[in-house]
Amino acid sequence: MKAITGRIFISMVASAGSRGEISTPPPQDIPVTRPPLSALLMNDAGLEITNAAAWFQQRESFKKQWLDYLGRPLETSAPLKTEVLETEEFPEFTRQRVRYQIEEGLYTEAYLLTPKGPAGRLPAVVVFHQTIDSHIRQAAGVDTSDPELMQGEQLVRRGYLVLCPRCFIFDEGADYAGQVTAMQVRHPEWTGMARMVWDARRAADFLVSLPRVDPERIGCMGHSLGAKEVLYAAAFDDRYKASVFNEGGVGLDFSNWDAPWYLGPGIRKTGFHLEHHQLLALVAPRSFLLIAGDSADGDRSRAFIEAALPVFHLLDVPDHLEWLNHHQGHRYPPAARKVAEEFLDLHLKNPAQAPGETIQP
Repeated sequence: MKAITGRIFISMVASAGSRGEISTPPPQDIPVTRPPLSALLMNDAGLEITNAAAWFQQRESFKKQWLDYLGRPLETSAPLKTEVLETEEFPEFTRQRVRYQIEEGLYTEAYLLTPKGPAGRLPAVVVFHQTIDSHIRQAAGVDTSDPELMQGEQLVRRGYLVLCPRCFIFDEGADYAGQVTAMQVRHPEWTGMARMVWDARRAADFLVSLPRVDPERIGCMGHSLGAKEVLYAAAFDDRYKASVFNEGGVGLDFSNWDAPWYLGPGIRKTGFHLEHHQLLALVAPRSFLLIAGDSADGDRSRAFIEAALPVFHLLDVPDHLEWLNHHQGHRYPPAARKVAEEFLDLHLKNPAQAPGETIQP
């Protein structure tokens, strides 16, 4: 396997050492537990792709293949019809529980966290929560039982406007698989992940609707379940300019991607040929950080970075794809948090940023 070379490796080691006091030298041998990942810069005729125009044609082919499996998004979006259900004031920020329309007659809840201070357009981040009963309450800092994963509160204190939306599998009335069954009454062609892709799109719609959000500086972050949502949000919505994927298990055989609320059992059938290095490539030339901890992700996840990196090189942005292994398990430890936050700062902030205002009911 060709080793990572150039700015991406330098960026990962230098930034990890300076930002998070973590040094992550490349492993001498990446563990091989699966067939090699397919070459991305090769077209259907077997010819090498050598320019950006040819890549973007190939990109559309990969996107079509994935959407053919996932289920295609709706052609139109219903009005958001936002409601503010609850508002809490803190010295540094305001936290609001909000409700908005996903599609006609179907609503979800989220927490909106807005930093206090002078008016101005803000960078914004969608924080997708992990699989936990407190879901958005943990991400927004209402559930304080695990301070590491209060990622929304961490980011609002750093000057970001943050939205923490609820994953549909935590809607009331059914277990995870039951939520998929209910969703497929409306959309029989959708996988569970197709609904998550749509919800991520609506989360971006919500942020863009806010006058204090800079629509050119939106990112996303997530841990575990939330990381899975990050990968698909970044791949299928170009409004997400910078994304942080923490311990989601990037390979299709790294975690339970075949669960009905994700991709379903079809990915285990003979002949299924898609893999997630293709989605990483769809992100280019935007920015993506994969954080591993030797649990769902580890050194083997770096093979996916290596497979996607030639696309980032072709588009002259190899430093927009980063990888870090903190070796501390299925966590988001402080050193990794420092790397992630400074990665978001690098790609989403600029000197003109200023805190904003809360939305009105």
